[in-house]
Formats: sequence, structure tokens, C-alpha cells
Amino acid sequence: MQDHSQKETRSRSGSSVRGDQPDAISGTIETKRSFDDLTRKASDDFGTVKDKAKEQLQEASGKVEQVASKQKNIAARYAASIGAALEKVGAEMQSGEDAQVGRYAKELGSTVKSYAKDIEDRDLREVAGMAEDFGRRQPLAFLGVAALAGLAASRFLTASAHRGPTGESTANPTDAHSQSDQWRSNVND
Repeated sequence: MQDHSQKETRSRSGSSVRGDQPDAISGTIETKRSFDDLTRKASDDFGTVKDKAKEQLQEASGKVEQVASKQKNIAARYAASIGAALEKVGAEMQSGEDAQVGRYAKELGSTVKSYAKDIEDRDLREVAGMAEDFGRRQPLAFLGVAALAGLAASRFLTASAHRGPTGESTANPTDAHSQSDQWRSNVND
């Protein structure tokens, strides 16, 4: 006689299933629960990553705004000094032969100085609006300031290029002569 301790049962689908094997439907239910748990966990993890990314973006944005604000203040002080220099040059020119040009230079310097002081204590968005308004109201002054800023920036960059980290000049005078001599010999050949 054979041992038939494991009895056969019929599943809902009508197929024969042994008692020691899980029912196909219960396996599907367990798989669905596992999938739902996995989906919920993935959704929670995604939410956590999303929140962390938002925090880091806000932190980075704040740091960028701080650096930009510092640079804006430095530029405003620099513009104020340019304005003061223009006023001084204008005053000197007014007393000479170029009185009209001197008056324009003095007015331009005064305007630049005034705007520079206004810019220093304002938000960057406000500064952009002020620059736009200034450009509309006084286009020649705006172009003059832009030209002066470009000139100042180019001089600063060229001066910085010839300086080492300690502030000493990196250019060697003998190198300059030998390079110019080499260039002349190439041109003459």
C-alpha cells in the first residue's frame, strides 16, 4: 500500500494541486503584496531623494546669491570710484578749453556715482530693473558706462594675467626681448 497522506485538492481554476504546494491564487496575492510593498518603498525613497535634492538646490541657490551679492557690491564700489574719477576729470576739463565735454563728463560721473550707491544696497533683481531703466532714460550715459566698464575689465584682466599668485610680475624682461627679436627675425626672413 502506498502512503497517500498528501491529499489532492482542486484549485479554483480546476487544476489538481497537491496539499504541500502553495495555491496559485495565494501565490499571486503574495506576489501582489510584495509588489505593492516594493512600489510603496520606491515611492517613499523617491520622495526622500526629491526632498533632499530640493534642499540642496535651495542651499546652492542661497550660496550663489550670496556670492553674486558680494560681487555686485564690489562692482558698485568700483563703479562709484569710476564715477568719482569722471567727476574729477570733468571738473578739470571744465576749467580748460573743453568746458562742454568737461560738463558732460562731470554729469556722467555724478550719475554713475549715484547709481553705484543705489545698487550697493539692493537686490540683484532690482539692480537689473534699474540698469534697464537707466539704459532707457539715458542711453548715451549707459553706453559710456558700458564702454568704461569694458575698458576697466580688460585692463584688470591683462594686469592680472601678468601677475603671479604673490603679486609679482611673471613676465621676464629678457624673455620679452628675445620673443620680440625672434618675431622680427621671422618677419624679415
